[in-house]
Amino acid sequence: MKIDIMTLFPDTVDAVLHESILGRAAKRGILDICCVQIRDYTENKQNQVDDYPYGGGWGCVMMAQPLKSCLDAIVAAAPEGLRCRVIYMSPQGKPFTQETAKRLQRDYDHLVLVCGHYEGVDERFIEACVDEEISLGDFVLTGGEIAAMAVADAVCRLVPGVLSDEACYTGESHWDGLLEYPQYTRPEVWEGRAVPELLLQGDHAKVARWRRRQQFERTRDKRPDLFEKLSLTDPDDRKLLEEVKRAQGRLKLTEPVTCRPATEEDLPALLDILHEAKSLLRRRGIDQWQDGYPNEELLRVDIARGELLAVCHGEELAGFFGFSTREEPSYAEITDGKWTANVPYCVLHRAAVAAKYRGTGLAGKMLALAEQRARALGLKALRTDTHRKNKAMLRLLRESGYRYRGNIRWPVDEGHDATGQAYEKILKK
Repeated sequence: MKIDIMTLFPDTVDAVLHESILGRAAKRGILDICCVQIRDYTENKQNQVDDYPYGGGWGCVMMAQPLKSCLDAIVAAAPEGLRCRVIYMSPQGKPFTQETAKRLQRDYDHLVLVCGHYEGVDERFIEACVDEEISLGDFVLTGGEIAAMAVADAVCRLVPGVLSDEACYTGESHWDGLLEYPQYTRPEVWEGRAVPELLLQGDHAKVARWRRRQQFERTRDKRPDLFEKLSLTDPDDRKLLEEVKRAQGRLKLTEPVTCRPATEEDLPALLDILHEAKSLLRRRGIDQWQDGYPNEELLRVDIARGELLAVCHGEELAGFFGFSTREEPSYAEITDGKWTANVPYCVLHRAAVAAKYRGTGLAGKMLALAEQRARALGLKALRTDTHRKNKAMLRLLRESGYRYRGNIRWPVDEGHDATGQAYEKILKK
């Protein structure tokens, strides 16, 4: 790929485009990027490139002659047979997109990018010499250099050999109309925020699906205009898209999710959430949280101990969970397994989210808040249990890095399914 940039500031542009990845590609001969000084092609002693506009008005306009002479010299010096495209960087041009970058890299070997300045360029040069106009967006810059560098960078990184592998750009934002998934690196925990546990489990198929879903969800939330235009052919992508679209009508978490100690004033809202959760479990045939457990009395005890935390979406109470650092007898009675020995831990129990927040990811954020709180207290593990038929909670625990430690038998009345599963997460620094 050969790119010539017609500019009044060649040193500035050249310094940027010959650094880092593009600079290394140029040294290997994959790219040929040249910045050409327009002033070198003037025909007056003052090297004048601009003049006052006919008809009056503010500022000056770049003259057609230096631009045309500069372009003629560039074309004459280029190797024969190159597919050339002359592009004027203009706020009146078509918006530049990833599809534009792909088209320019695919269809042409030689791009000439013209950088205007002042009040623009003589329209006759555009009519006679320019193949297309490109804009970075609906705003105006002092010159075309920044736009030209952006176009050159976006096009050149698609040239084979510039990046180490095609996958370096095919999974990025806008390649197939989607935004990129979130990325994480070391440390595993930073300022109390942990990397999503699924990324640490080594299951590449699950990681790939999680990342793809994140692309759909991020595009839906951040660029709904792109999301509405998606056209996919892969059956798995189409299935995933339908899942995300079905969830589109659900409530979205648009405010910060925080937790604080629950108070007596929270009790009416807490009890509403508790009754909703019991009804949901009953409808799903899960024999858990029935026959008066848990109840208002237990919530009051937890509040008095400071062990019931209210989860808030902005100012709204959206859920709750119990958080206890004392050792409870039921957590020592695993029937066919055991906890990690001699580790300071806390117990996560009696957790629920309001019905309107189901399917929003609030439960996962609640677990993350519990982890942040445990780390702040210097604890090494989180422990919890749930009913063996509560598939949604079991899946969430596993995806959040909790490990199955055995079964638990709850002390409940005759005729109830008292089998629970115990889970533990060791908290890393």
